[in-house]
Amino acid sequence: MFERFTSDARAVVQGAVEHAERVGSRSVGAEHLLLALLDREASRASFALASLGLTDRKEPVREALADARRRAGLSQAEADALAGLGIDVSDIVSRVEEVHGVGAMSGDRQDRGRLWGRRPFGRDAKEVLESCLRIAVAHGDRRIGDEHLLLALAARPGVPSEVLADQGVTYEALSRVLYGEGEGEAKAG
Repeated sequence: MFERFTSDARAVVQGAVEHAERVGSRSVGAEHLLLALLDREASRASFALASLGLTDRKEPVREALADARRRAGLSQAEADALAGLGIDVSDIVSRVEEVHGVGAMSGDRQDRGRLWGRRPFGRDAKEVLESCLRIAVAHGDRRIGDEHLLLALAARPGVPSEVLADQGVTYEALSRVLYGEGEGEAKAG
């Protein structure tokens, strides 16, 4: 599949690996793919994000991803659902961090030595990579670009799509910008 990736898409995947390494993550997650997309310039994905006004709002996206990571990857919707059951995720995170340090629930290994070798892709990142292929095929694109990775992140439920949607970047909005598709078009993925 990677032979079908454009140089921009390959750069995003490499950037995701670098983001995972930087924070000491055991695996590359979907959030690392989004962080790598935010770093891109002069690509179809960066154009789409700029068209939707995200150029000046990248820092809130990074902060929201970091907050979700501190919550062990729970989306805000999941944290809200647990709150409805009387479980205060913020309180749990605070208590764990009091005992084990800030970021203890993230699974990052910043204070436990360096991990060597390749980091595997987590299930969520693998699903994004699989979905971007389906999205490219659905649009009749022969190559997989970074825009397909962005569309796949926006289409897949989870923290990255929630964080993007909070900034007005949805699958539908991205499809309109990239392909001129209307709200009524069906999602690929």
